Amino acid sequence: MSRTLCAIGFDADDTLWHNERFFTLTQDHFAGLLADHTDKDTLMARLLAAERRNLPHYGFGIKGFTLSMIETAIEVTDGKVPASVIGEILATGRDMLSHEVELLPHAREVLETLKGQYTLILITKGDLLHQESKIAESGLSAHFDAVEIVSRKSKVEYANIFARHGDGVDAGLMVGNSMASDVVPMI
Repeated sequence: MSRTLCAIGFDADDTLWHNERFFTLTQDHFAGLLADHTDKDTLMARLLAAERRNLPHYGFGIKGFTLSMIETAIEVTDGKVPASVIGEILATGRDMLSHEVELLPHAREVLETLKGQYTLILITKGDLLHQESKIAESGLSAHFDAVEIVSRKSKVEYANIFARHGDGVDAGLMVGNSMASDVVPMI
């Protein structure tokens, strides 16, 4: 039995505003800082391994990413990373946290068109403080009937959110850029 669509969830980072490009720029800078110790591909593989290892401890977000960069720098230099490099990594993390929110083209217009026709829910994951500040800076919060900042996007999480703010997942739709966290768990 098919139900009428009543609620639409929107991811935030890289769906409503730019985000991933700041990680890419930071990774390039990080590779430059450690170019004397390893090549970029090896460094990125080690960084990814550190991020995955640290995910249960730090969660998603820039703070965990920054700590993983520091850990990786210590590893690839056999504990001899200069304090100046650690300082530069920390400064880069602060820069990432303070970058201006830049909306993706037509994000505002899409929300304005849908507002009032559907229950609109912003569903994002990551560091609570940082996500709250990006939502506020985006100027989009008034378009949403609910905002949910979660530590993990899962089938159960979506079921709970769409039950609270709609008629369940069968009457909901999720809009996002990640197959793994926005599309598959919702299906």
